[in-house]
Amino acid sequence: MTSRLNSLPLRSRLALLVAVAVAVAVAACSLAAWLLVRAELVDSLDDALHANRVPDSRLIELVRAGQCRAVPEEERLDTPNPFDSTVQLVDRDGDRCMAFGERPLPVSADDVAVARGERAEALHTVTAGGEEYRVLTTPLRGTDAAVTVARPMAEIDQSLDTLALVLGLVAATGVLGAAGAGVLLARAGLRPVDRLTDAVEHVARTEDLAVRIPVDGDDEIARLSRSFNAMTAALATSRDLQQQLIADAGHELRTPLTSLRTNIDLLVRSEQAARPLPPGDRRELLESVRAQIGELAALIGDLQELSRPDAAPAGGPVEITGLHEIAERAVERARLRGSNITITRDLAPWYVRAEPAALERAVVNLLDNAVKFSPPGGTIDVRLDGSTGTLRVRDRGPGIPEDELPHVFDRFWRSPSARSLPGSGLGLSIVARTVRRSGGEIALHPAPGGGTEAVLRLPGAPVPPPETPGRSGGGPGGTATG
Repeated sequence: MTSRLNSLPLRSRLALLVAVAVAVAVAACSLAAWLLVRAELVDSLDDALHANRVPDSRLIELVRAGQCRAVPEEERLDTPNPFDSTVQLVDRDGDRCMAFGERPLPVSADDVAVARGERAEALHTVTAGGEEYRVLTTPLRGTDAAVTVARPMAEIDQSLDTLALVLGLVAATGVLGAAGAGVLLARAGLRPVDRLTDAVEHVARTEDLAVRIPVDGDDEIARLSRSFNAMTAALATSRDLQQQLIADAGHELRTPLTSLRTNIDLLVRSEQAARPLPPGDRRELLESVRAQIGELAALIGDLQELSRPDAAPAGGPVEITGLHEIAERAVERARLRGSNITITRDLAPWYVRAEPAALERAVVNLLDNAVKFSPPGGTIDVRLDGSTGTLRVRDRGPGIPEDELPHVFDRFWRSPSARSLPGSGLGLSIVARTVRRSGGEIALHPAPGGGTEAVLRLPGAPVPPPETPGRSGGGPGGTATG
């Protein structure tokens, strides 16, 4: 049954459910109305039995005249019935005699109790000759007998049958009308869903993410439409960023690949022509090839890092780690890359919750950027404030123009003055991504007296949590000059 219902179109299901709901409601109301009317009619019949009681004196006259006599069940009396009721007398032994009516009625224990004076009256329903009667039994004053007055239930059954027919016709009309109204309401109510369905099918067919659904109101359909519009906008932005990333990556890869091909072609031609290059030139070409391969490897690693969603794990477990220890290791690595650069450090303890490898790479990128733009013999200051968790990396290079500062964390963006320097333009973008993922913030701004200062802030504390053992290596800080 459920599978058949689910196989129907949504409009048909809604119309069917509305019709069923209305049918149940109408049936319940009709049954309640029928029962209430029946109860009222039975009460009216009881009132009529009380009101049309045969006078006791009249019954006593009938008994004395011999017109009330015991009769078998199958015998009918032709005595005129001026009271329009079946009337019989019941004595204390349960014997009966008919006074008026067509057939005698069964004598119940309640009737006998009334005749014996044990009850004031008895009111019940009996069946005689296949017909139901409503029976009222009261004492016959001055005697040891009771009077039973009965009227057939057929008096109200005909009215109840007519009422049932009318209620049935009304219910059927209501159900049919509800089904028709359900179809109209489903068609009107599902019109926004139809628009949404058409839009989804259009996107699936054409991959056109510029489709937007008009939104009216603030109901569930409007919320769904807004969510769809937001989803398509996000997908369009993601696709644009993906295409931009591919285009930028292709542009960045073209330069080292072209240089590699040129150098390798030169080496191959020299070997094929049997005219080896001078040892110095050959050594320079091989060093250039090695540097370009390293540049390609770094670029591919950066692209892999940026290809992961922001919510994806950064490649290692998140743990409590010392930012001062990470900065210490990053300083040592930066010294190897800038042997003629002086790096001073002042690193106070600061513990953060982050992925250590990714955070170390971000700090190394900041120092590499400072080394790249520092003049020969320049100085780079690395400071970590133990009260705020602020790491500052200050160089004394040419600085960054104010109009270029908003773009320094964009992917593949490189300052016009740095186009000739090595790098892919992804380092600072990776720094910003890692810092955001760790709940911090990063900014670059001109330093007083020239150069650039990078300011990195991460939430943490100057001491590790009690459950986290202190880490060794790197020292708590201090000031050193290298």
